[in-house]
Amino acid sequence: MQLTISQRFYFDAAHTLQREIETEGSRRIHGHTYHAEVSVTGPRDPVNGMVLDLGFLRQRLETVREQLDHHLLDEVPKLGTPTLENLCSFIAEQLSGVHPPVSRVRVWRDAIGDACTLDIP
Repeated sequence: MQLTISQRFYFDAAHTLQREIETEGSRRIHGHTYHAEVSVTGPRDPVNGMVLDLGFLRQRLETVREQLDHHLLDEVPKLGTPTLENLCSFIAEQLSGVHPPVSRVRVWRDAIGDACTLDIP
C-alpha cells in the first residue's frame, strides 16, 4: 500500500519577469507571498508506521525556504527565470535526497490565483 504525506510552507519574495504581456508591471521588481506543498509517496514503515518522519521533511523544507524567503528570486542560484514552473523544479531538486522521494511539488499564489504542480514519476 502506498501512502502520500504532504507538508506546506510559504515564503515572501520579490522578482522581475520579462514577458510579452503585462510587461510594465512584470519588469519592475514586485513581490508575492508564495505557498508551496511538497508530497512524498511510499509504503508505511512496518516499525514506526510512517512513510517519512514529517519532522525530517520540515527540516529539509526550512533549508529550502531560507534560500527563497525575503530574497530577490532573480538572484537565487540555480533557480533560473523566477516562474512558478521553475520554483517547482527548484524545490524538487533541493529535496532530491529525501527518501522515499518527493512525488509532487505544488507552488501557488493565493492573491492572484496562479498555481503550478510538478508531478514526479
